[in-house]
Amino acid sequence: MDNRIKWDQYFMTQAVLLASRSTCERLSVGAVLVRDKRIIAGGYNGSVAGDTHCIDEGCYVVDGHCVRTIHAEMNAILQCAKFGERTDGAEVYVTDFPCLQCTKMLLQAGITKINYLRNYHNDEYAQKLIRLKNIELNKIQLTHDDLGKVPFDSYLSD
Repeated sequence: MDNRIKWDQYFMTQAVLLASRSTCERLSVGAVLVRDKRIIAGGYNGSVAGDTHCIDEGCYVVDGHCVRTIHAEMNAILQCAKFGERTDGAEVYVTDFPCLQCTKMLLQAGITKINYLRNYHNDEYAQKLIRLKNIELNKIQLTHDDLGKVPFDSYLSD
């Protein structure tokens, strides 16, 4: 019997870990781009590098949205652009269902599968686009048993 964590839970755990770096006060989101069971990029939601972070000065909200924050999915895609990693044929593991703008960006970047942990204002048009493009949509479950396979205690300092 294989006691290792399953691939979906492994990659989603990575997205959750990335979310812990978020600088947004409203929602911490992490995203991991994966191709051929290999992480090609990761991102979390936060400010443009060098700008003020929401956790330091509060969110910069316009029309109900924080305009300072770059979404986790966008940061992961931009990381691929910056370092020359192709996204066509990759899949994304993201802690929260992507917003409409992120959904459009992911589809345009060639993402073939969207794995998400939690529902978050699941946009009707985003769901329509996902169906139109025949993108596999997979809601991942994480349990204590999944995380129990990772010996976190053995890595902690006394």
